[in-house]
Amino acid sequence: MRQTARALILCGIAAAAGSVLAAGAVNVNFVNATAFSDTGVNTWDKQANLDTIAKHLQSLGQRYLGGDQVLKVDVLDVDLAGENRISRRRGNELRIARGGADWPRMTLRYSLEANGAVLQSGEETIKDMDYLHHVAKYGSSDPLRHEKQMLDDWFKARFVEHQPAEK
Repeated sequence: MRQTARALILCGIAAAAGSVLAAGAVNVNFVNATAFSDTGVNTWDKQANLDTIAKHLQSLGQRYLGGDQVLKVDVLDVDLAGENRISRRRGNELRIARGGADWPRMTLRYSLEANGAVLQSGEETIKDMDYLHHVAKYGSSDPLRHEKQMLDDWFKARFVEHQPAEK
């Protein structure tokens, strides 16, 4: 009985390792990030937000792309959801999301390749004008929850469901 359990555990570990090795890669490049519309309040905040966006795109690639696929993404502009306002009580800046014309938006240029051949490429501006009305997929404590949801939707539409970009 113990040998069977051990064999099953080892098979599970091997399968998990195999799936990690089969995951696709995403290379993210921020083009002229100092000129982006809105990536945060200060230098540290801006860099942390860009790092979070890059890591999120990479995790989507690991989850959805094939092992031989590489997605190259040039981020050309970022405009985070909400607006920065100075808190009268604390004296620091807060991001306020009201659901008006403050939706998250990113301009991306991308190229999906496999075995040296380009499968898909394009440039588009993605946005989520209805960002406050989605079922919460990410916790309210996640400062980029709206941007992550927008990237999830875009990634799945482009590379999982293979829908063409809207013109």
